[in-house]
Amino acid sequence: MSEENRNFQRVLGRTDVLTLAFGTMIGWGWVVLSGFWTHEAGMIGSLIAFAIGAVVCILVGLTYAELTVALPLAGGEMVYAYRAMGQGMAWLIGWAISFAYIGVAAWEGIALATAIDYILPIPKLWHLWDVAGYSVYGSWSAVGIAGALVLLLLNYFGARPAAIFQVMATSFLFLVGLIFIFGGIAFGDTAYMFTTPITAKGVIAVLLMVPSMFVGFDVIPQSAEEMNLPLRHIAKVFIVSIVMAAAWYFMIIIGISISAPAEVRDAGVVPAADAMAYCYGSSVFGKIMILGGICGIMTSWNGFIVGSTRIIFAMGRAKMLPPFFGRLHKKYKTPSGAITLVGGICVAAPLLGQNALVWFVNTSALGSVLSYLLVAISFLVLRKTEPDLERPFEVKHGKIVAAAVVMFCISFLAFYVPLGGVAFRWPGEWMLIVLWALVGVCFAFRSKTAYHSISRAERELLVFGEEYSRKEFLDE
Repeated sequence: MSEENRNFQRVLGRTDVLTLAFGTMIGWGWVVLSGFWTHEAGMIGSLIAFAIGAVVCILVGLTYAELTVALPLAGGEMVYAYRAMGQGMAWLIGWAISFAYIGVAAWEGIALATAIDYILPIPKLWHLWDVAGYSVYGSWSAVGIAGALVLLLLNYFGARPAAIFQVMATSFLFLVGLIFIFGGIAFGDTAYMFTTPITAKGVIAVLLMVPSMFVGFDVIPQSAEEMNLPLRHIAKVFIVSIVMAAAWYFMIIIGISISAPAEVRDAGVVPAADAMAYCYGSSVFGKIMILGGICGIMTSWNGFIVGSTRIIFAMGRAKMLPPFFGRLHKKYKTPSGAITLVGGICVAAPLLGQNALVWFVNTSALGSVLSYLLVAISFLVLRKTEPDLERPFEVKHGKIVAAAVVMFCISFLAFYVPLGGVAFRWPGEWMLIVLWALVGVCFAFRSKTAYHSISRAERELLVFGEEYSRKEFLDE
């Protein structure tokens, strides 16, 4: 592969990277779930749950930060696992995290159609079929498909247009959040804030949802080759983005708690929008909140398209996937093959109907936690096997931090075993998992056919490039 066809353009500055990570974490969930949080745990209990979740995510982010600046290469998790545990585990984590990213990206089209339907009801035209009891209409699906095409075109024509879009949409989203909380302070009532008692059960119920609210900071390593930043600054962006997301969720929890009484928050279909409309005394402000939520959908969608296409490209570049995925567009320097795959899935997803949103969310959470676990293990292995690896940013008490992440991830994954309380349903979630596994196996066999045998030295160069390859492997 020619050098110009494997290298990205370094066009992302600090603001671009921050909004990429922050905007990816802040999706649509807070608009519809904030009422549930305050109902279950009250304002104080919800804040406690998110504070605990933020600390855990910062620990995960620290392991990512050290590895990202030590090996600042597209592919992130796959690169670290290859370095620590070899090709098999690298392929597994790469395919798992791509499944997590694509799963979230796929349901964003469904979320977009749902949000727009709240502001301006979409006529139910052109009935297509029923999926899991939900009637799918062509008019409704067309909204999600149109959103997918817009973002895919932005990403196809270069990282810079996608970054500019991310900054603009994130700025509007943040402005809506400020209007929400300042409205609550000005027109709300502090008596609304303490109507729900704090219970351990309520705090745990919210805490179990918190990790899915922070998923997205891990797209930073995927775009490491496109950043025009000093390495140590990249590490700081990890932590700052997580703190910003935590501050956002705190702001939303306080805003909804002070803006409306519990009966308004609990009765609404979209609690944050209903609370804002109640606070300002106008349904217009509820629609403004939905517009902010739509911006959250688009920023999250954009971020996960970036993440999923870069990990698939990195696997293709390493000859773990067919050649089609390992090439950059000659003019735009974007992973056009990966964008085609992700784009096809995003365009097709709205045709599955609104119930598919739950399928994608649940299965994506499993892929994310599995990836966090393997990254933490890679961190521990590399601390032992490569103590002299240059680490521009090194986590203090790193082994303790990574061990804590491993314990958290194993505890969370325990919920997915048959007796763990989270049962994937057939055909929904299990169909997606089995289908993605089968696609991965087919791609793996196709790449073996295309490339035949690849020496360890060649694979080392493909994964790490000359700068970060281990010399002892190149000399074999």
